[in-house]
Amino acid sequence: MLRERIPDSLSEFVRYLAAHPEAEASLPALTELSQELGISVAGLREQLEVARALGLVDVRPRTGIKRLPYTFLPAVRLSLGYAMALDPNQFQAFADLRKHVEMAYWHEAAAKLTDEDRSQLKSLLQKAWSKLDGRPVQIPHEEHKQLHLLIYSRLENSFVSGILEAYWDAYEAIGLNVFTDYNHLRGVWQYHQQMVDAICSGDFDAGYRALIEHADMLGDMLDQTK
Repeated sequence: MLRERIPDSLSEFVRYLAAHPEAEASLPALTELSQELGISVAGLREQLEVARALGLVDVRPRTGIKRLPYTFLPAVRLSLGYAMALDPNQFQAFADLRKHVEMAYWHEAAAKLTDEDRSQLKSLLQKAWSKLDGRPVQIPHEEHKQLHLLIYSRLENSFVSGILEAYWDAYEAIGLNVFTDYNHLRGVWQYHQQMVDAICSGDFDAGYRALIEHADMLGDMLDQTK
């Protein structure tokens, strides 16, 4: 059994949040918290800004400080954004991490999908093909993003979802959502078709093979954009 202990490395304010886990509860005013935690209001404000950047709290003039449900995404998004600002090639390293996360969780994620989820996957495919076959051709980026996130949506693992969602934020930030190679796009969606068909038929191994081949296409696309 894991030890019920709050890590010493956390700031006083974050330790307070962890010790008072009432979901979405409004927190006391800064002056009251300052006295309770034994730190200055100025120091508390600094810790509050960090907590807000990490998505732990929401701060508004009229409603005050409110705890938010935990999600890993803000921390990943912030760190990844900084890494890419230092070196845009860091996206490739993160894309490789995302690929391995999707591969590792594929079978578990696919098995948890409901009939409604499978119907939604088919609908996303239909919308994507309509865009690709239309005149003018449209890039089905939103369908691409939603399809991948939907496949892993039933895992109930904030760390997995945080990594996968941050990937799509970065994908858009470097402009891959406007990549216009038509043959590449059709190839991508042919793999998506195979993945969804496999999920719907229960042949998760076939879907896994399509996922791997699809993931390799991203590396080729990144090489072309260098």
